[in-house]
Amino acid sequence: MADLLWDDVKCFFDLDLAGSLPDVRVPDASVEDWQTVLDLVAEKGWKYQYSERETVLPVPRAEAVLSRPADAGCPDLRVWPTVDVLAIFRFHAADEVDFDVDLRELQGQDRLDVFCDFLREIGRRLGKSLLMDPEGDDGHPVLGFDVEADRVVLLADPQVR
Repeated sequence: MADLLWDDVKCFFDLDLAGSLPDVRVPDASVEDWQTVLDLVAEKGWKYQYSERETVLPVPRAEAVLSRPADAGCPDLRVWPTVDVLAIFRFHAADEVDFDVDLRELQGQDRLDVFCDFLREIGRRLGKSLLMDPEGDDGHPVLGFDVEADRVVLLADPQVR
């Protein structure tokens, strides 16, 4: 059974309402949580690419990435849980795992299911909730993985948007 039904949440995936790149985050994270995500990506066999500026490199330990000088630029890790769905992790801070997804790639029930599976895998491994905020509307999550419910849930009323 799907965590969410497309017809119930499609307004949160509308490019005009939510922007094209919503932010997904794990608040109250740690360097260890970042490393857990890196380990999960490798373990799951998801395609990935780590880069610093324009240079593609092997994935370092989370501690090394997060201890880079502020002026070194923000590295990113591109992860494809499926061939046509991309999540871009940005190593802005140790205390919040965050990544972007492109809503153009998440249209329809099948893609929503891929996205929910991805959130659930990360949330279960970390034992923490994940939150998705519309682009530019940080702090107002519309859906996320609820660790207590062990599923992706709505966090906002679709009628309000």
